[in-house]
Amino acid sequence: MSPAVFLQYVLPHRLLSRLAMWAAQAESPGFKNWLIALVIRKFDVNMAEAADPDPRNYASFNAFFTRALKPGVRQPDADPGALLMPADGKISQIGRIESGRIFQAKGQSFTAGELLGDEAAAAPFADGWFANIYLSPRDYHRVHMPWTGTLTETLHVPGRLFTVAPWGVREIPRLFARNERLVCHFDTDHGPMVMVMVGALLVSGVETVWNGVNIPKYASRPLRRDFRGQNIRLERFAEMARFNYGSTVIVLLPKDGVALDHFETETPTRLGERMGYVLG
Repeated sequence: MSPAVFLQYVLPHRLLSRLAMWAAQAESPGFKNWLIALVIRKFDVNMAEAADPDPRNYASFNAFFTRALKPGVRQPDADPGALLMPADGKISQIGRIESGRIFQAKGQSFTAGELLGDEAAAAPFADGWFANIYLSPRDYHRVHMPWTGTLTETLHVPGRLFTVAPWGVREIPRLFARNERLVCHFDTDHGPMVMVMVGALLVSGVETVWNGVNIPKYASRPLRRDFRGQNIRLERFAEMARFNYGSTVIVLLPKDGVALDHFETETPTRLGERMGYVLG
């Protein structure tokens, strides 16, 4: 085990993430401007795409990190039958769910039931499809809908906050099924769809458009919320949620009615481009 991986096991994940969130929300002009400038420079953030391109205008680092884009900078694929990429980032993995398992990296996988925190909820996705997209610090950190869906329930699953950087994904077994996450279930006209917002070390905040901040508060036990009958319908390409300080989104789709395109690992993704298509 490398020293970097060893540290992932022994570091106080939640304490460090709370401290990072405190720093991200600080509004001291000198501190937040320095931190924003540091990230822009280190990760080559393209501020020309931001609705407000002036870094000094953001009230806090988190406001900068969750910045909106200029209208029209991202557009949905022109084919109305295209499933859309939900976020800017890079493909971690994409493909079939095989024998109930989701491929993580060479020699690593986890079950759909483990990811969803519910074996019964995984049944509709047997032999279905998954897409795992990593959002780096330079990316737009809002996640949008691949297809129109009606929210049925969410499950906040407690867990660790391991890094989701590519080296961590390669080295830490079942990482995405072990990290704190918010599992969001939708009904669509082609069947069920799940969007999993995965937390990570220092980047563990998750906020949804229907319920505000969900993480933190970190969970001590699974927390299920039923939204059936509330008519929370989100259109294809509409914003669904955002990471208050970044991470990974995983999309699950059923076997029938849809198909995902082939992408190589580490392929850059752009919100709204075609991820796959709806059959029929």
